[in-house]
Order: sequence, then C-alpha cells, then structure tokens
Amino acid sequence: LSEQTRRVLATLTPREEKVLRMRFGIGEKSDHTLEEVGQDFFVTRERIRQIEAKALRKLRHSSRARLLKSFVDGSS
Repeated sequence: LSEQTRRVLATLTPREEKVLRMRFGIGEKSDHTLEEVGQDFFVTRERIRQIEAKALRKLRHSSRARLLKSFVDGSS
C-alpha cells in the first residue's frame, strides 16, 4: 500500500501532498491539527481545511482513484 499511496499523492501539487501527509500522519511521527499545519505554511487553519478538501476531492476523482482500486478491491 505504501508504494500506491506514494504514487497517488505524487499526482497532487507539492503543497496538497504535504498538507495531507501532515494531516493524516503519512510519513510523519503523528498527525497534525489544522492549526499546526497552518502554522507550518504561515496560513490560517481555514485555508488548510480548504487545501485539504480540494486534495481529497482530487483523490476521489476516477483518474486517481483507479490507482488505488486494486488495493480497495483486494486484488493485485
């Protein structure tokens, strides 16, 4: 799964990828709050929420969702 996760996250902008990694603790010691991520980027937590929502919307799009389909379906 980690290779598939890396491939899917790589389709996002660097900022979107970093926000999701920090928010969900992917490759981090722990997950971070909107406030913590906002401080890292020097923006408000509301802006981070917007970036996160846009990135998740992109990941739900069929072109990207296909990259994780085999994992979700349990096939190889």
